[in-house]
Amino acid sequence: MDEPSPTVDPLTNQFGSLNDLSHELASLQDLAMRGSWRSILDKVSGARSLDLLTKPHDHLIYLSYNVLALTKLRRFSDASNELDSLHDFNSHHYKYETYPKLYHTRSGSMVPFSLRFINAQLPFKLGNRQEGLDRFYLLLNFIRQKIKDKGIHSLQESVKIWRKREVFVLHCLIGHHLGAKEFNVCLDLIRDLINHEYLDPVLVSKLGYIQMQIGDFEGAKGSFHRVETMLNERKNDDSSALSEVEFRNLVNRNKALVFLVGKDYVSAVREYEECMERDPADVVAVNNKALCLMYLRDLSDSIKVLENSLERVPTVALNETLVVNLCSMYELAYVNHSEIKRTLSNWIARVAPDDFDASCTRV
Repeated sequence: MDEPSPTVDPLTNQFGSLNDLSHELASLQDLAMRGSWRSILDKVSGARSLDLLTKPHDHLIYLSYNVLALTKLRRFSDASNELDSLHDFNSHHYKYETYPKLYHTRSGSMVPFSLRFINAQLPFKLGNRQEGLDRFYLLLNFIRQKIKDKGIHSLQESVKIWRKREVFVLHCLIGHHLGAKEFNVCLDLIRDLINHEYLDPVLVSKLGYIQMQIGDFEGAKGSFHRVETMLNERKNDDSSALSEVEFRNLVNRNKALVFLVGKDYVSAVREYEECMERDPADVVAVNNKALCLMYLRDLSDSIKVLENSLERVPTVALNETLVVNLCSMYELAYVNHSEIKRTLSNWIARVAPDDFDASCTRV
């Protein structure tokens, strides 16, 4: 829920389980974690038809999972229609205080943040980029108002959560602007945060990536050095959700990128190997190490790196980019690549989540 009581910080309240929050919520979450999106659609449909959702917030939570599942399955029009059924997120129908007998200790909006995010993201999927950007900037303003309100009431746990949401939405906005090569907009968004002493290591790293794309190599190295300094001094604020391993791997990947741009592939491989030793599920490091080996004309080891990753951590490593690269390497390395790719495709069909795009094997 995205707006609890103005006097009690809900994030300091402990619930016994997810099922205390909504009807069989733990089951829905488990299906989502496994990528069983079709099963979620069936579960939501069954709960609705059997009238198992007895409270207003139950309906909103189940609608959230339904919209997420439809989006994951690329049924974007259906997801949009489901969202449109709510009409207005700010309607009194979605306020706790409208139902005092049910929610006597709560006030504010019961609309999950995930719905607000998907509402902003869907127009991009439906080919309406400008509408999507408008919704994202409205969402960013909404979040910043929440941060201000929670800060006034000294609800520090809520402030932390809304700060993380702010960074998350900014990452999405930057990604959309990057896709359109609107580099100056990206730089302005990041520098605005940095100028306010709001440092997130991933955002500062992203600043470095953008600087590289516009040819500011020294500026990029300066940004990456800033991230390394943040790691060494541990002065990153709580808005960063990075663990120490994730933070160290980010620093190594930044170093590797500098080597990669300089065509020092051997040094880049060494940095990526450090990442993989700490975390075998670091897919970016795995994928980029394989690419560096390919650039070094070691196609056999490049293929082994990707295959080993799929065998060791299939639920993490199984993403379209890695599979596309592996299939491209098969095409370069083997005459009978069609048969090998078909074997890979059959394996993917057994283990992949419902939303995996099997066409990436190019069988």
